[in-house]
Amino acid sequence: MAPQYSGADHQLHFVMIPLMCPGHIIPMADMARLLAQRGVIITIITTTLNVIRIKPIIGHAIESGLPIRIVQLRLQLHEVGLPEGCESIDTIPSRSLFGNFFAAVNKLQQPLEELLEDMEPTPSCILADKNLPWIADVAGKFNIPRLLFDGTGCFNLLCCHSLHASQVHVSASDSEFFVVPGLPERIELTKAQLPSGLNPSMQDFKDLHAKIRASEEGAYGIVINSFEELESAYVKEYRKAKGDNKVWCIGPVSLSNKTDLEKAQRGTLCRLTPLQLIELGLGLEACNRPFLWVIRGDNGKEELEKWILEDGFEERTNKRGLLIRGWAPQVLILSHPAIGGFLTHCGWNSTLEAICAGVPMVTWPLFADQFFNEKLVVQVLKIGERVGNEIAVPVGEDAKSGVLVKRKKVRETIQKIMTEGKEGEERRERIRKLAEMAREATEKGGSSFLNITLLIEDIRKLGMGIQA
Repeated sequence: MAPQYSGADHQLHFVMIPLMCPGHIIPMADMARLLAQRGVIITIITTTLNVIRIKPIIGHAIESGLPIRIVQLRLQLHEVGLPEGCESIDTIPSRSLFGNFFAAVNKLQQPLEELLEDMEPTPSCILADKNLPWIADVAGKFNIPRLLFDGTGCFNLLCCHSLHASQVHVSASDSEFFVVPGLPERIELTKAQLPSGLNPSMQDFKDLHAKIRASEEGAYGIVINSFEELESAYVKEYRKAKGDNKVWCIGPVSLSNKTDLEKAQRGTLCRLTPLQLIELGLGLEACNRPFLWVIRGDNGKEELEKWILEDGFEERTNKRGLLIRGWAPQVLILSHPAIGGFLTHCGWNSTLEAICAGVPMVTWPLFADQFFNEKLVVQVLKIGERVGNEIAVPVGEDAKSGVLVKRKKVRETIQKIMTEGKEGEERRERIRKLAEMAREATEKGGSSFLNITLLIEDIRKLGMGIQA
């Protein structure tokens, strides 16, 4: 049964549909809370397992009376050959089954259309993850404006747009550096560092990427988890590239989490091989600094634990190192004043969380937008140091990538990021200023606060038939 709401007919109603993946669900849940705080009715549509994941993030907001509803649809897993519980990208056993997962996701179109038939009040817009291209057909059928959520920043979006338009990377060898055209600064990358939609060695989802790009064309606008002061030149150029101003930077949305409990509900998708984790551990030990190392319970955990025990690593480092097995509250940890550096794979959520906490980064990108984000962090913003990984690995195959970075490089990069000299202090001052800018952007009168207002008013005018 479609959710029913009471209230004035003119009240806006946003239907939000995230991609089933922690890095996409979490920021969309934060967005839902921010929009609901402005009086917008929110309906989040996802699957059973993901409802369980969303509720800790916005459960308190719902209990406090904010107009947020969560509707769950059943993902047809068995029909596409997936085991029970594979309702999110991070739960898929291997990349070879990603196609099955997206086939199951595509089957949500009919139940979504049945849901929209009776939904009251009529949706003012659909805000959907860009990786769900079939939403374009649904929005068109019901004549509902469609907004995209990308999950990355304008730097990445502009880089991707420029490469798709220019194709300069196509003729380059995997290891040959080329300049990304049309950017405010000189940014060089190799083909081997590009995300799967641009990387010829990762073309197993070529058709899906083509559908995603095609579906972007008909969208009314795009909502971005960033703030204008962070990447102002790239926001400006991306708006130019899109041909209009329907680009709203409303982040960092993680700053909507005020309490320690709210800050605790965050996660990550990246994995390293046991051999690479051993090199990382030995690099942490060699840097001779206090550290906190989170070891997730993924493939190879037994092999890593065997090494920790037999090598005596934990015993040797227990006076200055803490190992956390499984899940850890990343945002809460980053906000602790004792944290002086953060080793990150440069996912956009983690990058923003480090910036908001004012913590310099050691960058270790693996796939997707992560090499672009590293360029932003290290070269443009100058708030991090790269550990030196040069090759992207396909999502879902990162646990097979072997040893990409040696312990010596880990030690050297950590020591550099933690240096007490002029360079280190200047880096820390830059990120402290960015953290303050992030807070100001999300507060009343700030750029992101105002962009939420502009977004809401734009959709309101659209519903009234007024040209925005």
